[in-house]
Amino acid sequence: MNSVPVDRKFANTLARGMAVLRAFRASDSGLTHAQIADRTGLPKPTVSRLTYTLCSLGYLSHGGRNDRFRLGPSAIALGSVASVAVNFLDLASDAMQQLADDTGTLGLVAVRDDARMMLVRTWRPQNASTIWLEPGHRIPILGSSSGMAVVASLSEERFEQLTADPDMRQFRAEGFKQLVAQGFASSLGDSRYANGVHAVSVPYFAEEFGEPVAFSMGATPGDLPDARIQNEVGPALRDLVRALETRTGRKPALSRRD
Repeated sequence: MNSVPVDRKFANTLARGMAVLRAFRASDSGLTHAQIADRTGLPKPTVSRLTYTLCSLGYLSHGGRNDRFRLGPSAIALGSVASVAVNFLDLASDAMQQLADDTGTLGLVAVRDDARMMLVRTWRPQNASTIWLEPGHRIPILGSSSGMAVVASLSEERFEQLTADPDMRQFRAEGFKQLVAQGFASSLGDSRYANGVHAVSVPYFAEEFGEPVAFSMGATPGDLPDARIQNEVGPALRDLVRALETRTGRKPALSRRD
């Protein structure tokens, strides 16, 4: 489970319950107690108490003794409300799908989730082999293009809430440099968190969250070499986000940094 702040107002039990809900991914066909404990880092007895409570409240469902836990009607209803409230995702959906198809790359939107980036929407290209990730998947901020685009656009106050060590500061500075020069960011060379993933990202300021999110396109290095990022996919993604900003009346994320 992510680290939690030392604060008397912070409700640790609630945080643990939310960690259980966040453990579920779109491709899961239910989770066992052991799987939830593994993903959250919580002890199994704690997981057992939390799943009992979440089932009682309708946030989890559980068919019987040997059945797996699944998200329940209360969680689904909450997700539906949140989806309606964040309408920029729907406004961008057709364009992102078209870009995914045209470039043969996976399109996604990622939001900051403590010290990681969480995927909240993905668009798979038709008839193309690339990296498949799904909503709910989390990747590091440091070393990912989505993380770079977001931290480069964060206000100084929000950035300082992260563990702003020298590596993160350098990472932020490189992202800012790339966004100013070309309007998109890509974690290059040894700074990438995974050698098997190449991606490019553009920040978009989401009023709903009060901070930027990242629109990204990614694939394997063979399908998305650096030259394609610089000359084709990056500029196309930048133009897509600029068009979305015009449509929604939002200022570019970088202009809100200060």
